Amino acid sequence: MSRPAAVLLVPLLLAAAAPQARTPAKPRTSAEILEASTPADWRTLDPAHTLYVELASGRVIVELAPGFAPNHVANIESLAREGYYDGLSIVRSQDNYVVQWGDPEEDAAKQKPVKTGKATLPAEFFRTLAADLPFTRSPDGDVYAPQVGWSSGFPSARDPAKNKAWLCHCYAMVGAGRGDTADSGGGKELYVVIGHAPRHLDKNVTLVGRVVQGMEKLSTLPRGTGPLGFYEKPGQYVALKSVRVAADVPAAERTALQLLRTDTATWKEYVASRRTRREDWFLDKAGHVELCNVPLPVRTPPPVKP
Repeated sequence: MSRPAAVLLVPLLLAAAAPQARTPAKPRTSAEILEASTPADWRTLDPAHTLYVELASGRVIVELAPGFAPNHVANIESLAREGYYDGLSIVRSQDNYVVQWGDPEEDAAKQKPVKTGKATLPAEFFRTLAADLPFTRSPDGDVYAPQVGWSSGFPSARDPAKNKAWLCHCYAMVGAGRGDTADSGGGKELYVVIGHAPRHLDKNVTLVGRVVQGMEKLSTLPRGTGPLGFYEKPGQYVALKSVRVAADVPAAERTALQLLRTDTATWKEYVASRRTRREDWFLDKAGHVELCNVPLPVRTPPPVKP
């Protein structure tokens, strides 16, 4: 009788030794991912390549992109340092498109002269691929480029077959206005995308950076009633009180900001959360996301714990 008892005992021991089935961890939402992020997931805005655009309504902060448009960025910084933008105006607000600032004087002979900067520059619509250009590729495709993703935080595209990379016209991106020829811009006139991403402008205009704080001060401006949203009366212009390179502003007057890095595992998880929305409200999870529908998180640095 002892042998059958032993036989019965073997299945019980095997059952006890078998690992318990674990419930898969629920994927985290975008908010949960950011809440769990570490200091290493964030980078500090570089004051050497940051503009403070001061309006009567407050400060608009622009992060410049020297990695893609080094000559334009250097020229814009030079124009800011000579005070060229001070006293100029926002002259255009086109619905679902752009806000633009520059010299409202149409007569070229009467326009504000450039001193140390340059009035025009050769275009920097794209750059060559290189090891110094980081790139985190989006898992989804794109109709405007073979590849899209993020380079040093900026939405970008690339064509490996042509050895080219360029920035993309997503919401809040800043570009240098130009005339009909490629070399007729340079940074004297700048525009900011305030509507649905006009990606057809990619590789046709030099993009120089993006607004990282203060977009609401631009996107809510009254729309211009003239062609292309230009203001028709001087009373409609919105004055630029000043434009400064952040590094030239006293430290106590700077705005401390951090941006989520786009070359980390946290960023990839964040992108995944934007592709398949994990909040309970979403019934259809999509499973895809357009490049410009992945906003870059920006925050005030948290207080240092004692």
